[in-house]
Amino acid sequence: MAAADAAGGKRVGCPGWALLWGWALLGCASCPRPPGYVLDDSGGLGREFDGIGAVSGGGATSRLLVNYPEPYRSQILDYLFMPNFGASLHILKVEIGGDGQSTDGTEPSHMHYENDENYFRGYEWWLMKEAKKRNPSIKLIGLPWAFPGWIGRGQNWPYNDPDVTAYYIVSWILGAKQFHNLDIDYVGIWNERSFNSKYIKLLRYTLDKQGLQRVRIIASDNQWQPISFYMMVDSELHKVVDIIGAHYPGTKTVANALATKKKLWASEDYSTFNDAVGAGCWARILNQNYVNGNMTSTIAWNLVSSYYEDLPFGRTGLMTAQEPWSGHYVVEAPIWITAHTTQFTQPGWHYLQVDGHLEHGGSYVALTDGLGNLTIIIETMTYSHSQCIRPPLLPFRVSPQKATFYLKGSFQKVKTLKMWYTKLGFKSANTTLFHPLPPVKVNEGVFSLNLAVDEVYTLTTLLAGQKGTYPDPPQSKPFPSNYKDDFKVRNPPFSEAPYFADQTGVFEYFVNTSDPGGHAFTLRQVVIQRPITWASDADQTISIIGNFKWVNVIITCDVYIEHSVNGGVFIAGRVNNGGIYVRRSRGLFFWVFADGTYQVTGDLSGKEVLMKGVSGVRARVWHTLTLKLKGSSASGLLNGYPLWENVTISETSHGWAAIGTRSFGFAQFDNFHIEAS
Repeated sequence: MAAADAAGGKRVGCPGWALLWGWALLGCASCPRPPGYVLDDSGGLGREFDGIGAVSGGGATSRLLVNYPEPYRSQILDYLFMPNFGASLHILKVEIGGDGQSTDGTEPSHMHYENDENYFRGYEWWLMKEAKKRNPSIKLIGLPWAFPGWIGRGQNWPYNDPDVTAYYIVSWILGAKQFHNLDIDYVGIWNERSFNSKYIKLLRYTLDKQGLQRVRIIASDNQWQPISFYMMVDSELHKVVDIIGAHYPGTKTVANALATKKKLWASEDYSTFNDAVGAGCWARILNQNYVNGNMTSTIAWNLVSSYYEDLPFGRTGLMTAQEPWSGHYVVEAPIWITAHTTQFTQPGWHYLQVDGHLEHGGSYVALTDGLGNLTIIIETMTYSHSQCIRPPLLPFRVSPQKATFYLKGSFQKVKTLKMWYTKLGFKSANTTLFHPLPPVKVNEGVFSLNLAVDEVYTLTTLLAGQKGTYPDPPQSKPFPSNYKDDFKVRNPPFSEAPYFADQTGVFEYFVNTSDPGGHAFTLRQVVIQRPITWASDADQTISIIGNFKWVNVIITCDVYIEHSVNGGVFIAGRVNNGGIYVRRSRGLFFWVFADGTYQVTGDLSGKEVLMKGVSGVRARVWHTLTLKLKGSSASGLLNGYPLWENVTISETSHGWAAIGTRSFGFAQFDNFHIEAS
């Protein structure tokens, strides 16, 4: 921990200061100032600060959060959004669901079909409202990863009819306001994929035509180039793009981006396992994205790890909340790293014009509200303790050092600074997270700190700041080994059934008016056309559930094939892949088809056929499938009677349970039940 030294600059600056101390007491006017860092607003300010944020989506990263019981769900939201409590985020960026796989699952579109509009699907509407409830000033961003297939007119491309795509996106923004009273502040183009200049211009035109002049455009949520170059040579494009957003910029920018004189953001960054190294990564880039790259906002992917941990990029959220069945969650270190900046700044503040590099490694930034308040954030993260998942980080050295700061301009009358401190513990060192220390005394505009490595400091004139806390949540527990869902929910608060995580396609609560009997309330797969994909979606639809470690299971589900020609459905166990790797999913899949046949396969794609035969199943009739997996053997029942048995499971040893369809098409599921041992 640093020791604060409030000695005046004259004392520490003169050569042989011990001998010359008497001169200093007499007022040594010629005594040179010691090396240090000047914080001065008299010559003007640096760039405007736009805030720190996080992404929900890209995709389905908040899927399990909605299923948490109270009070734990509200506690998690408080840690993320409540001002002066936890991460206190300034920005929430959400996926505009497009029915396609976007990293850890699919998120539903507000327009599955061209003549369809529904602004209550999914959970991003709910999340934005919860964020606004806690912080009415939070900024909201919408960005698509995938698009429903009808937009592409048969092609995997959203720009063939740019007016249609613009209408689709603007409808989402209008729906946010009309149905949820949410004002979207920013909108993006197509996450980490090609942009189209004509579309961007048409999007601006469509926004303005709908009275949405206040909505700003971010482009292109990919690399700095080629968007920066195109803006330099196309004055109309330059005019309509408000912010250049780059992903994982490694704290660096490029000359063309700077030459546009537009705001520069790290519109997606971090994406790192949320242990102490992840916290070190986050601390380093929060400062150095501005120090090295002039970026005035940094947005973390992702907000909260509320998806099954064994999906891709498990636990890469600012905190972890992946067990709604137990109520267990973990407030990880990146929450408190975030607080070092967010609790003591606001969008609209300005950075001071400083170099920002500490002499012996590390960085500092200083921000002001223009009303005399000052916040300084210092980080001394070492190379091995701050590596982000991307891009590769070149080695550098950080060593303990004494840092002296000189407050000039409107700050020279500051007498004390409140101080908050974090030490990331590695090896034998203990971790201290966002701890208040005694105020630092400022003597004639000068103060010094002794900085160790892997530390973060906030020094501020603000009296705000709180390390919020709640009683410990319940202990961690695995997914229930005996789980049932009959989907009988008359007015579901969300469109998806608890714990089901769609990996291709979208499975929604459905009221089956054609069946007033035992299957009036079901779960229905509703995507009937392959979306414009962002990732490699499977050719089949699939939703997973349960415990990735499950081995011996009995899965039972009622199924209803709606298509009489190509219809087919499956239940599965020991499913070993999802997310962006869903196409390579293996396990044990029990299929029945509308033509009266069945198959047992070792993979989702259906290429590895282990057994097949006649089942007598037909479309538009309810059937009950049962799959039994024990050790290396599998068997299946149809309507309670054995259909096949003694299939040997050779490869997959454990995995999730799953339901799904042969291709994109309507099908229903009911009375899902799983028993695991």
